[in-house]
Amino acid sequence: MNIATLIEKQAKQHPDKDAVRVPLRRFGGYNYRSISFEEFLTRSNQYANGLKSEGITKGMKVLMFVKPGLDFPVLTFSLFKLGAIPVFIDPGMGKKNLIEAIKNVKPEAIIAEPIVHLIKALNKKAFSSIKYSFTVGNFPLFGSKSIIPFRSLDHKFEKIEIDPNELAAILFTSGGTGVPKGVEYSHTIFLEQTQLLQKLFDLKSDDIDVPGFPLFALFTLAMGMTSCIPDMNPSKPATANPKRLVKNIIDNKATFVAGSPAIWTKVAEYCTKNKITLPSVKYLVMFGAPVAPQVHEQFMNILTNGDTYTPYGATECLPVSCVKGSDLLSNAVTLTKQGKGTCVGEAVPGVKVEIAQISDEEITSFEDIEILPEGSMGEIIVTGPTVTKAYYEMPEKTREAKILEESTTWHRMGDLGYKDSNGDIWFCGRKTHRVTTQKNILSSVQCEAIFNNHPYVKRSALIGIGNLGDQKPSIVIEPKKGLNQNVLKNELSLLSKAHPVTKEIENIYFTNSFPVDCRHNIKIDRLKLRDQVIQGQIQ
Repeated sequence: MNIATLIEKQAKQHPDKDAVRVPLRRFGGYNYRSISFEEFLTRSNQYANGLKSEGITKGMKVLMFVKPGLDFPVLTFSLFKLGAIPVFIDPGMGKKNLIEAIKNVKPEAIIAEPIVHLIKALNKKAFSSIKYSFTVGNFPLFGSKSIIPFRSLDHKFEKIEIDPNELAAILFTSGGTGVPKGVEYSHTIFLEQTQLLQKLFDLKSDDIDVPGFPLFALFTLAMGMTSCIPDMNPSKPATANPKRLVKNIIDNKATFVAGSPAIWTKVAEYCTKNKITLPSVKYLVMFGAPVAPQVHEQFMNILTNGDTYTPYGATECLPVSCVKGSDLLSNAVTLTKQGKGTCVGEAVPGVKVEIAQISDEEITSFEDIEILPEGSMGEIIVTGPTVTKAYYEMPEKTREAKILEESTTWHRMGDLGYKDSNGDIWFCGRKTHRVTTQKNILSSVQCEAIFNNHPYVKRSALIGIGNLGDQKPSIVIEPKKGLNQNVLKNELSLLSKAHPVTKEIENIYFTNSFPVDCRHNIKIDRLKLRDQVIQGQIQ
């Protein structure tokens, strides 16, 4: 089974339908270039023929640095046809992490924008494994070859039939909460995820997608949906222009939009300020970082025929669960503000979730796990058909994150949480962000919610000073303007002592801005904040 079969199926069923659209800015508006599913299939065959003629064969790892557009998904599926293994590394992870990821995966080939070939020439050691270089532009640099001439080759190509459990792609995590790791995706994983997402959101081939995260388009295209690439830099979601995104959504009558909360927070503010509604959108999906309740509230007025959704998961297993914004606002948000954590909904069909006793050690067997009862906070572990089995060439990291139960693989999410009596999962924060005192374990999400209730607190971050087991829990505040800092500190101290989850927190610090992750531009880097407090940079 080859995942490329899904595109062949869609080309037969909807040959003339737009597969991909790309916006071109024109005098304050947009023109849209597009290719149909039949053209998509033809071009992917031509690219496969061209790449094969140049030496790309089954099993070769091909580094992909191609901007979202008409060619990105086409080239990806051409590599699937060949049985080659596309490698996706987010350029937004920073130069150091990027170089280390490339060194780790040792790709044999690269398909990239011209600027990347310049970077490759300046970092020869990191790219030393590469034997074949291709550029997506008309002007190949530094020994690369342009893919443009491939478009004149034979439009037929017989895809390679491979074992469905063979490696299909390597997707690197962002490194926002640790070292970037190459997650191994098989063709089966891609197929299972596509089917699960389609079922979860009841997606049909006449739905239209605006993907704020480029790889999401691979799933929706496989469903036969039209994917309209938004006018934004996906590596820097916090810089997205909401006016342009709204225009892309309205122009294309998008029904399904997805991406980082950093994107949709700006869109919600823009639409609210300008009294704009998005009646075509049925599903607005936010993932990768926590979503503030007010964002869901704003979209309730903007999505006149739809709802917000927050899937919970990770690159290693997506999705694990999902919850509607309207359901959160009806009850769960009130509990979140009381320090109960963030509800992420029930486990999706086929995925099993358990809460295990917290451990920082490797767990080699499921039999060694203590499963906690309902309502007890512990480490979230998951298994199911969409759970990946390993990190590429990182056996130590694989052992840290995976637990074996006969032929079943469990993934350790690295998150704290619990399950309630309804079977809903409550997310309490990252395991590495917990603060352990002599009496209790404090989680970031639960504690921070109490401080965030104050009208003059923009954000807060829990940190622990000292060694696990004997830490001094502290809170760092990013305040809003308008209240004297000493007055705010006194009020927050009283607020903290009045709640059971925060009563041990005595130290309160202030800073004008928080460091955030490189991928979603919204996850707070609490460990960096802790170091800044220890070094006296924050007081």
